[in-house]
Amino acid sequence: MKLNPYWLDTAEASGDYRRTPVPENVDVAIIGAGFTGLSAALEFAKQGASVAVFERHTVGWGASGRNGGMATTGLAIGFSTAVKRYGSARAVEMFQEYNDAIDSIEKLVHDNGIDCDYNRFGKLSLAFHKSHYEGFLRSQEKMAALADHHVTVIPKSEIHSEIGTDFYQGAMLDPLGAGLHVGKFVHGLGGAAVAAGADICENAAVTELKKVSGTVHDVHTTRGITRAKQVLVATSGYTGNVTPWLQRRVIPVGSFIICTEPLPEDVINRILPNRRMASDSKMLCYYFRITPDNRLLFGGRARFALSSPDSDVKSAEILRKAMLELFPYLSNAKVDYIWGGLVDLSMDQMVHAGIHDGVYYSLAYSGHGVQMAAHMGKRMAHYMAGDKSANVWEGLKNPPVPGHFGPPWFLPFIGAAAKIIDRFS
Repeated sequence: MKLNPYWLDTAEASGDYRRTPVPENVDVAIIGAGFTGLSAALEFAKQGASVAVFERHTVGWGASGRNGGMATTGLAIGFSTAVKRYGSARAVEMFQEYNDAIDSIEKLVHDNGIDCDYNRFGKLSLAFHKSHYEGFLRSQEKMAALADHHVTVIPKSEIHSEIGTDFYQGAMLDPLGAGLHVGKFVHGLGGAAVAAGADICENAAVTELKKVSGTVHDVHTTRGITRAKQVLVATSGYTGNVTPWLQRRVIPVGSFIICTEPLPEDVINRILPNRRMASDSKMLCYYFRITPDNRLLFGGRARFALSSPDSDVKSAEILRKAMLELFPYLSNAKVDYIWGGLVDLSMDQMVHAGIHDGVYYSLAYSGHGVQMAAHMGKRMAHYMAGDKSANVWEGLKNPPVPGHFGPPWFLPFIGAAAKIIDRFS
């Protein structure tokens, strides 16, 4: 059993950037070599800008290589909640941005010849409670009426057409959801960015941003100093004290995954016969899918804790028990991989992107980062070039988490509250 992400273990690195020289001057410095940072670097380079990406570890080491490999429609808060909170016109605009984000991934894959097993398998949302199924019916009607977006709601009596379990009370199917091998995708982005002229500097942790004037900063790293005309922070759940204003506004929550050995075709066809991307409606949700080589990837917020080797192993035990609760016929299936990563939540569970004190940022994807991070990298390149319409999230209130100045001491309390809500909602 391997304690590292399946995606990164089964992808070929686009290059070794650990000794790439740190440039003295660039137009744009990007902190974080994940989907946001690499997508932005590719777009900036195509525009003719000089750009350097600084990564503490290696390409895709963070959330971009540790997720479920799902690019799915819809906001983290749900469409109905968005309508209540922001009004129908604004909610539709935000909802459409997620559809556009999946299109962005498809275009990046096509335009750059990235072989990453991208397919529009569709997204299956699973109702944990009967009330959640009733909510699916209301959402189906509202999305069709307001956003001209059409989904299929599946009652419990017909659920075996989509999933081999009786655990759920029904489902909602959105045909636009996609799946991909995110390890291959992130390295494909890295290779494309370098080919376009960007520099990637791995093992180059940013230790300080020293403001010179306006948006100009001296970016201090463990391998040298760069003066950048603009800086983009793309650190998501790994946002730290180099950017304390952002750190206070990002809640890093562990999300954990197990991945089985390759399973027989008949077993795969029983679990998810149509290879959908699946997640349930609990706050402490489970999400799962079939990998390109016929493994079951099964993840979730098993524990409200940060990721570490010990935490990952404890969470894997919880996830395997949950997997067998859903699919008891997998009792003899071996688990080949276990790993964890950090999801970046915000107080309002919305994406936040913009500029603060001369530093640009895009983060807080709230568990929906595969598509939105890659999309927002490209969007931020246009936004930073002066196109304010490129950032649909501009203007959202972005309050700090009360009492959050460092390690998230409050996670156990959030987890306890989530368990209560899941039990009684």
